[in-house]
Amino acid sequence: MIRQVLALIVKELLAVLRDAKSRMVLIGPPLIQLLVFGYAATFDLNHVPVAIYDQDPSAASRDLVARFLGSPTFHLVAMLRSPHRINELIDQRQVQLVLVIDRRFTRDLLTGQPAPVQVIVDGRNSNTALLIEGYANTILSDFSLSWGATHGRPAPPAVLEMRARYNPTLSSRWFIVPGIVALLTQVVTLLVVGLSVARERETGTFDQLLVTPMRPIDILLGKGLPGLLIGLFEASVIIAAAVWWFDVPLRGGLLPLYLGLVLFVIAVTGIGLMISSLAGTQQQALLGAFLFMVPSIILSGFATPIANMPVWVQDLTLLNPMRYFLVIVRSVFLEGAGVNALAAQYWPMAVIGAASLAAAGWLFRKRVT
Repeated sequence: MIRQVLALIVKELLAVLRDAKSRMVLIGPPLIQLLVFGYAATFDLNHVPVAIYDQDPSAASRDLVARFLGSPTFHLVAMLRSPHRINELIDQRQVQLVLVIDRRFTRDLLTGQPAPVQVIVDGRNSNTALLIEGYANTILSDFSLSWGATHGRPAPPAVLEMRARYNPTLSSRWFIVPGIVALLTQVVTLLVVGLSVARERETGTFDQLLVTPMRPIDILLGKGLPGLLIGLFEASVIIAAAVWWFDVPLRGGLLPLYLGLVLFVIAVTGIGLMISSLAGTQQQALLGAFLFMVPSIILSGFATPIANMPVWVQDLTLLNPMRYFLVIVRSVFLEGAGVNALAAQYWPMAVIGAASLAAAGWLFRKRVT
């Protein structure tokens, strides 16, 4: 019986790899998504257009302006002579920040009083506005410390010194690219496995499988294992690209990473077999796969923290295998976590995998009978 299952696995791999459309699904979209997410999906701000309205053209104000313009984040668009264009520039999205320096800026600095500086930020995108405010506040704090040290002013009683562990440069690519390993592995595995049985039904060869001596469990293994192998291969390619192309450090070992990867692919394979067992056509299987993928990505913590979700939604994420694998892949890449530290993430995926495979077997036998 093992020989027959292996023959079915080879047949399934050949059916996927020989078909031009299937090869395109396996190669094209993952590569495109890897490049799009790796380069375009970022939380970093590298180009913020700014306008400056300096009412106190003095050495101190020029020093402050130079600090803003010397930052790689800010790009000067306009030097304003009056406040009348501020609303126009922000309304037309020509600038995201306007720095307004009061005419009493230098006088207040010299007399030891708080020197008023206004930062007007386009708040239509709240996340971007908060990042811009943080960058501007850092520059203003550095200017204040430098001014105080140069002119003999007392230092502030407390100075905030920030240091980021695991990601010292705070590069969002280090956070996003490891997550792509989970995202694209799930997409590819779910599509390959989800379309397997449905393809047999459409081509009319499914009935031929049923009259063979193979048991339903043997057919499920023959349909599921090719998707598992393809998913592991795709994940390995993406991991290699993350390390050698995007320069994301892999601080942990391959054992904790691939242990989590195998459990994750098994769980996704079980879900794909459930979808494939229920679908009558490839179109139905494709719609079922996307119906599962979109919520699973949103509820995985890929882009938004699970802790920020409502409590009942957080409970719902416990059924999502991608939630656990994201913790594993990011912990191994950035923290160098080992198997013992990730044990709490392994066993839920194993339970989900066992439950989904059992459910897929039950659905398959029910459809057969």
